[in-house]
Amino acid sequence: MSDRSRADAVYETLLSRAGERWVQPRKERTARILAYLDDPQRTYRVVHITGTNGKTSTARMIESLLRAHDLRTGLFTSPHLERFTERIMIDGEPIGDAEVADAWDEIEPFVDIVDAELTAAGDEPLTFFELLTVLAFVAAADAPVDVLVLEVGMGGEWDSTNTADGDVAVFAPIDIDHADRLGGTLTEIATVKAGIIKEGAAVVSAQQQPEVAEVLRRMAAEKHASIVFEGDEFGLTEQKLAVGGQLLTIRGVAGGYVEEYLPMYGAHQGHNAALAIAAVESLIGAGTQRIADDIVADGLQGATSPGRLQLLGIAPTVVVDAAHNPHGAKALAQSLSDSSISTSGVSCSASLAIRTPRASSRRSRRALPTCSLPPRHPIGRTMLM
Repeated sequence: MSDRSRADAVYETLLSRAGERWVQPRKERTARILAYLDDPQRTYRVVHITGTNGKTSTARMIESLLRAHDLRTGLFTSPHLERFTERIMIDGEPIGDAEVADAWDEIEPFVDIVDAELTAAGDEPLTFFELLTVLAFVAAADAPVDVLVLEVGMGGEWDSTNTADGDVAVFAPIDIDHADRLGGTLTEIATVKAGIIKEGAAVVSAQQQPEVAEVLRRMAAEKHASIVFEGDEFGLTEQKLAVGGQLLTIRGVAGGYVEEYLPMYGAHQGHNAALAIAAVESLIGAGTQRIADDIVADGLQGATSPGRLQLLGIAPTVVVDAAHNPHGAKALAQSLSDSSISTSGVSCSASLAIRTPRASSRRSRRALPTCSLPPRHPIGRTMLM
């Protein structure tokens, strides 16, 4: 059997499990199988990221900045666009077929054991995302990586990724989403997400609504963790349009960075970049060491975020974006209406086509808030994925 066939067989096995929308507050089940594997998630440093929107883009920027430091990196994000190996990146590239299949070979003997234990206790077997998280942890240990940049699947406190101990806990903007599982108020949602803060960790947060900031500060204090907020200790101070992206001037936790090029569109991506820089400063040098100019330049210029306000073509204009909730749709509408794309030779209308590939999480098609754009934009298409 070829390595690709072996990797595809792993994915088919994962798909036979309860899907990503099947979520219970039960990280202990993931911890059980990790214990059988000698806790691979404890063999490297971890930057753990949660929030409502911007998690993946911020994670990818953090990974690129760390790789620019000549560190060996792992990255775990969800969902994938074409193939599931995109979810586990090693040194900036999707994990190889042989590597993912070999990692599964290590895990598989223990899956039936843990499933049997869970069933005997009246619980459900391990799910798609729980096992995918374990696969990422094992693959990162096998590589081996110096740092794993880890994106939460849903929430934080009871998410399977929270079996790792984040040296840095990063919070992208928090808003209402998954209210049926996380709670119907910002305070409830923030409390669940704040569960990724570990004892003595460094906490780095985007600018948050007051009730969210209050929860994060309280949880950080309880865990004796340091905490910095965008707008207070760091932030985006200037943003200029550039060909294929934007120039950013950022006030970091440890120093300033002037007119750094980011090859991404959207004001929100500038804020994500400021958050990423602050997170890396907090990991390397504990927030006291400015990142060298050449490293920041390499890291930001090398960052990509497929499916996030990504230009695919201009005849006709096609931009794809992964906005899937009101907060994300608002950011998308703002990015299109502020001319950041149209002045670069790209224009879009509010014609929204929702595409939910099988690769995502088998979510059903659903309506999103309509984005209202100024009439000056010629007709194009924005595809939400």
